[in-house]
Amino acid sequence: MANYTTNTKYVPSGFVLGKILAVIFLLLIIATAFGSYFTVDAGQSAIKLRFGKIMGSYEEGLHFKIPFIDTIEKFSTRVNKDTIDTEAFSRDLQTIKVGLAVNHRIMPETVVSIYRNLGRNYVQTVLTPMVEEWIKAIVSKYSAESLISNRVEVARELDAILKEKMQEKQVIVSDIAIVNFDFSPQFLKAVEDKQIAEQEAKRATNLVEKVKKEAEQQVLKAKAEAESLKLQRQVITPELLKLKTIEKWNGQLPTYNGGELPFIMIK
Repeated sequence: MANYTTNTKYVPSGFVLGKILAVIFLLLIIATAFGSYFTVDAGQSAIKLRFGKIMGSYEEGLHFKIPFIDTIEKFSTRVNKDTIDTEAFSRDLQTIKVGLAVNHRIMPETVVSIYRNLGRNYVQTVLTPMVEEWIKAIVSKYSAESLISNRVEVARELDAILKEKMQEKQVIVSDIAIVNFDFSPQFLKAVEDKQIAEQEAKRATNLVEKVKKEAEQQVLKAKAEAESLKLQRQVITPELLKLKTIEKWNGQLPTYNGGELPFIMIK
């Protein structure tokens, strides 16, 4: 019976542990190297926080930080567009769904103040509630029907108010537009019925005016004919009638059957 022996090479456990620690250390070095700087792109500003404390603001470029200790919050300084949908009540208590588009931005030098006073999500916490509050206040001054024709005026008033209010909070509102007014189906049907009734009334008025003008024209025509006949009676005399009769005579004497021609006396 043959004997088989297997040669195994003994590897100390300390050697394996050392290699693992070396790999971990290398990874920590790499992570530290990559985590020791941050970049701020064009159109951005950033603030650096250390254990929650604001250490400063930074413009575009490459900047250094302490890895695992410092955190970075970035803000866009470009013009940003946010859409806001809300509901408001008109003066006559019609429910109106309003869609708005707001263009806004912040200045690089104000990011620290905005982060401290408004927070990172200032659009949701400050801008949107303010837009909703003021659009409801402005819409309530108009009837639902007048809002259709005064849409530009409503947007202009809201734009002026928001620019002033948000400027106080260091947020620049460059433009606000009303994207749409949505009314209830019942209100739209009522407006349509009213427009149809107004068109029918206008058509009836036009017809009455037409008949009235035609009647006036007939009266004027009759008066003109009567005046013409009156003038003709004043001008016509017996001598004129004889002259007209002679002008119409064709030069032939009348003939009589079985008798002589009568003698015509001309005076």
